[in-house]
Amino acid sequence: MSMKNKFKNFFYLEEEEETPKTNERRNESQPTPQPTVRKTAKERRVVQNDTSATSNIISLQNLQKSSKVILVEPRVYAEAQDISEHLKNKRSVVVNLQRIDKDQGIRIVDFLSGTVYALGGDIQRIGTDIFLCAPDTVEVAGAISDYFYDDLQ
Repeated sequence: MSMKNKFKNFFYLEEEEETPKTNERRNESQPTPQPTVRKTAKERRVVQNDTSATSNIISLQNLQKSSKVILVEPRVYAEAQDISEHLKNKRSVVVNLQRIDKDQGIRIVDFLSGTVYALGGDIQRIGTDIFLCAPDTVEVAGAISDYFYDDLQ
């Protein structure tokens, strides 16, 4: 046995195959048994670690933190960046634009639409000048019809 094979066997990298003795003859009609592959404990740990890395496990603490909803009434366009920080931190934001100039409100909605799109979230109008911005961790189901908006204006 070479030094390399002894080294591999010492660290269980390769199992030593048993060779048939020369005085034993095998019958050609009998199938030769296939060598069994045994994994060492170290190899099993590596395989277990690889499977745990690919599994989709989400901590319940992360889900509880993402259930926060922030209510915001911006007064100036500069507050749009603060709102986007909440979205980046996986918090839903309800934005009330009733106390801001209409042109600045449109700019804020445009800014937040870009932020929500980049994060893979969702933005919906839920009232007159009121918008719901949700990150990708929050699913928004349902819609509010525009029928009531027309009556209020």
